[in-house]
Amino acid sequence: MTKVLVTGGAGFIGSHLTEKLLERGDEVIVVDDESTGRYENLAAVHNHPRLTYVRGSIDDESLVQRVVDEADQIYHLAAAVGVALIAREPIQTIERNIYPTQLLLNKVRSRVAGGESVKVFLASTSEVYGKNPKPLWDEDDDLVFGATTKARWSYGASKAIDEFLALACWRQSQVPVVIGRFFNVVGPRQSGAYGMVLPRFVAAARSGKPLVVHDDGHQVRCFAHVQDVIATVMALMAEPRAVGRVFNIGSDYPISILELAQRVVRISGSRSGIEFQSYTDAYDRDFEDVRRRVPNLARVRDTIEYQPVYDLDGIIRQLVESTP
Repeated sequence: MTKVLVTGGAGFIGSHLTEKLLERGDEVIVVDDESTGRYENLAAVHNHPRLTYVRGSIDDESLVQRVVDEADQIYHLAAAVGVALIAREPIQTIERNIYPTQLLLNKVRSRVAGGESVKVFLASTSEVYGKNPKPLWDEDDDLVFGATTKARWSYGASKAIDEFLALACWRQSQVPVVIGRFFNVVGPRQSGAYGMVLPRFVAAARSGKPLVVHDDGHQVRCFAHVQDVIATVMALMAEPRAVGRVFNIGSDYPISILELAQRVVRISGSRSGIEFQSYTDAYDRDFEDVRRRVPNLARVRDTIEYQPVYDLDGIIRQLVESTP
């Protein structure tokens, strides 16, 4: 039986991953401080005999030592979450992204140096590309961040440091790591409280309130269902050729945010209108955004059998049906 540690396992993505690992037959340890995750996200598996839940922070060195010692595989998902939090709490963003990753990887390095096998998945983000102007982003593209006076870039920069550190551990210490850059993962249990656009739109449409679109709405994004993302992550962790590499993970179907709002209204049958809000009013006057964020998925398709199940309209329908 594989023993798996999931940091951030009570979060949106982490809770879905935990369920799939238990379904596969693994023994799972979840660590979550519930700052953005919720224990209720694990309601379906609360009493599972192979689940151990630890309410604590992954920046607790003694806790990291203990849980890493028990694991054969680690999925490190714990991180700062959402554009709204990043804009509001840049210190927390940087500290929560870098220090816990360093603690965790240092402990794994010591185990690997002692001859043990511990494989690590590091959840990264499309934010590491910054504002690279290319229409399609490849994993080896340059990272193009804005000025340090723009707090928004602290998230992408700090996750890039995580990637550098993980890849250094692979090169210098042979720690088997796989890095996944997530592009707009959506699905049940995702909260709109931290700026996530699709759950905000669906909640507004369901309640008859206006859907608030930031700026002019012509920003382009791609949205992937959490179950498709989890299947991709688990397949990469099972594939030896994925070790020491970085992968874009998500959908490559582009849509503007304005069109997304219009689709939510149409599919939900809502009478809600659409309103526009400036970034200054939504976040702060220094906020910068990226106009287009579309991944090249050639690498992941060449490495595993990548077959997403959900299309965007199906995702919206599911969220409309599951949102009170």
